[in-house]
Amino acid sequence: MFRPCIDLHEGKVKQIVGGSLTQDPQRLQTDYVSNHSGEWYAKLYQRDALKGGHIIMLGSGNEIEARAALAAYPGGLQIGGGINLENAGSWLAAGASHVIVTSWIFGEGRLDCEKLHALAVAIGKDRLVVDLSCRKRAEDYFVVTDRWQKFTEFKLEGPSLQKLSSYCSEFLVHAVDVEGLCQGIDEVLVAKLAEWTPIPTTYAGGASSVGDLEKVETIGKGKLDLTIGSALDIFGGHGVRYADVVAFNRRKKSP
Repeated sequence: MFRPCIDLHEGKVKQIVGGSLTQDPQRLQTDYVSNHSGEWYAKLYQRDALKGGHIIMLGSGNEIEARAALAAYPGGLQIGGGINLENAGSWLAAGASHVIVTSWIFGEGRLDCEKLHALAVAIGKDRLVVDLSCRKRAEDYFVVTDRWQKFTEFKLEGPSLQKLSSYCSEFLVHAVDVEGLCQGIDEVLVAKLAEWTPIPTTYAGGASSVGDLEKVETIGKGKLDLTIGSALDIFGGHGVRYADVVAFNRRKKSP
């Protein structure tokens, strides 16, 4: 299934090449800056009954925009970016269906199970998504944090995902090396995730056509959903019409 997204950077809806999101603004590669607000996209997704999408706050200056989007589609979108034990509850109260956590639980490059456990107890695992956005090193995939620039010691594999699944209800995985490039999905990673994940998982990164939805459905053995960003026409892309992904979901939901 297709899951929508709203990426916020400096208070605007943008599509950014994932690997370029560093502290140096001159290195930032932006595919698209929308004239529409996050609230506009949220209302669009609500109109078309698209659930399970995510809002990602890329850095500071995005909270007002994020809260407006959540208020426009209460219970319809997840929120990630700077989530921790102190603020998770307030984001759920603002209308998020789930909070997405990553950097906060991977302090010092290692998974902090105590933090993850505390968050799961505080809000309930059914409202918690763990972001396992990753980059490839040799033949393995490792979680990356801090604007996707810092490698952690956490390797994606069956046992590690099984362990994490006891704390959360979903995984979100951006394939950072292909994120925003519109050159096709990382089929190897999709296949591995289908083999490893015991809970619902959304893959994002590189999708360039509606055909990629079919690929994820097939290679992912029906276990994975797909987020499409830069290739979508509503984000200035030319590879995928928004109307087509909405139609794809409707076909899949039909008996």
